[in-house]
Amino acid sequence: MDEQNVTLRSGDLTLEGLLAMPAALAPTGAAVVCHPHPLYGGSMHNNVVEAVLDAMWSLGCATLRFNFRGVGASEGEHDEGRGETADALAAVAFLASQTGAPPHGVTLAGYSFGAMVAMRAGLDASNVARVAAVALPVAMADFSPAAASKPVLLVCGDRDSYSPADKVRALATRLGERASVRIVAGADHFFGGFEAELSTVIAAALRTPG
Repeated sequence: MDEQNVTLRSGDLTLEGLLAMPAALAPTGAAVVCHPHPLYGGSMHNNVVEAVLDAMWSLGCATLRFNFRGVGASEGEHDEGRGETADALAAVAFLASQTGAPPHGVTLAGYSFGAMVAMRAGLDASNVARVAAVALPVAMADFSPAAASKPVLLVCGDRDSYSPADKVRALATRLGERASVRIVAGADHFFGGFEAELSTVIAAALRTPG
């Protein structure tokens, strides 16, 4: 799908992003996708981010990927997840304004560090309909959420030491019945060579009403 360059505001900062709109006037949904850790080369131009986008486009969603503060042409500095959470919420608001608040709501998705940000930003945000977290780094950070009041999709590879499947399943149990888990066999944290399978898994999971 064609994407266009956009800018959006997060507080006093201007962030860069890429917006894709389906041909239909009324998108079936909308999704913001958050990228991996900025201090380790993460940006919106990432193979897993693009795999998530492919899944969303297959569902007819409008999408926005963007660079967190301090990445690429986005203003500001890395803020260890705090400011990035504000960035994600700003991106959700921007996409909702561009799509007219689609009837299925905005999905907030992310990969690795971006998955952590998506969880922090999306679980309590009223304009986020669901959260999709790919390779959430549960082995490196403590996630102790309350039961989820909206659908949460957790996806990981079965060879991912940063997001081990047993810990992801344990997190889903704590989140409650609205959380679901999908495991990509053979994939590690970076999903090299498993991008197409990851897209298929995500799209299939999100087709199921949550």
